[in-house]
Amino acid sequence: MHRVFFLILVLCGFLPACTFERDGAPDLHFSDFNTEAPRGNAITLCHAYGCQQQTRIVFGPAQLKEISDLMTKTKKADTPFEERRAVAYAISWMYVYTGKITGTINDRPGMDYAGSGDPTQMDCVDHSTNTTSFLLVLQYNNFLKYHTVGRPFAKGNILKGLDHWPHWTAILIEKAGNRQRWAVDSWIYAIGENPAVVEAEKWYNVDLDHLPKPAS
Repeated sequence: MHRVFFLILVLCGFLPACTFERDGAPDLHFSDFNTEAPRGNAITLCHAYGCQQQTRIVFGPAQLKEISDLMTKTKKADTPFEERRAVAYAISWMYVYTGKITGTINDRPGMDYAGSGDPTQMDCVDHSTNTTSFLLVLQYNNFLKYHTVGRPFAKGNILKGLDHWPHWTAILIEKAGNRQRWAVDSWIYAIGENPAVVEAEKWYNVDLDHLPKPAS
């Protein structure tokens, strides 16, 4: 946990309040946490908090077909909104699939200070990194029409207490219009539940007890 805390302080510039609106490729996030970006359909799953443990997982043809079928079935229309809904269901499925391989299927949702070093547990750094990996797999397989994958960022203000701890999220960027950024936050809920998908500027604006609801 100390390693994660130090790294967050470094990335925040040692400021107690931080908001990252970070530009650049999502691959830069993987460098920040000393893990590998996906290569095609192969990812490195982060767990044990702050990517302390890393497990290589490959999504094969059977898994990709399940994901594609799920996204197609979920969409009610060919729109950016429906694509985000389909993405939420796909991310949930990918967490269940990888969780059965690594034991992170038993990940407890939200903040758990006892989880650091436990290979079955994931903090928001792990989740934002893994969700970004999953999104990049979707992008690599042309499952995203209206969005591209952005670089994860964090918000927080520890001057207000631990319930305002810097919290990380994965990011989708809508291609059209003003390129709206969407936070895709899988850390909040149990494995098997959909992540929250919300406008980045509206995400985590209060505290850890008032986070957005899962996409339905």
